[in-house]
Amino acid sequence: MAKQHSTGERHWYVIHTYSGYENAVARNLKQRIESLGMQNLIFDVVVPTEKKIRVKGGKRVTEEDQMYPGYVLVEMIVTDESWYVVRNTPRVTGFVGSGTQPVPLQQGELDALLNRMEDDTPKHRVDLSIDDIVIISDGPFKELEGKVGEIDEERGKVKVLVSMFGRETPVELDFLQVKKV
Repeated sequence: MAKQHSTGERHWYVIHTYSGYENAVARNLKQRIESLGMQNLIFDVVVPTEKKIRVKGGKRVTEEDQMYPGYVLVEMIVTDESWYVVRNTPRVTGFVGSGTQPVPLQQGELDALLNRMEDDTPKHRVDLSIDDIVIISDGPFKELEGKVGEIDEERGKVKVLVSMFGRETPVELDFLQVKKV
């Protein structure tokens, strides 16, 4: 193993994991920290998530969604010992950084990430793209087919171009009112 350089400073680092195992890695790593007595070197383990609104069965559902699948944040002081504990946790593929030396997150990156995680306003999650063909499932334009022209995830709205009287007319609808063809 390459010799690590301890700065003696506490920083946040990003570790790469097998996608889909982020929560298991966080749980395993927390258990390892406890059982190996590493609390003085490894302080916190976080899977970055944010709230998203999805449509399931015609209803809006708020879910926790991973911001960066395959990545987990670790607050630690890097020493040979702490590096080894994190690196050898099952399903951890390595630290994000150059070579064997982990690179800490910069304060600005960390602040932006934490602010995004603390934002309790759920974001709309819609599986639509510009130019997708959709059928309007509710409202005065029910059963009409159109093409997605704009998507406003903040407000949960979509503008659909509907062909009426020989020309395309933009209609603003809620995400719940359209279905992808």
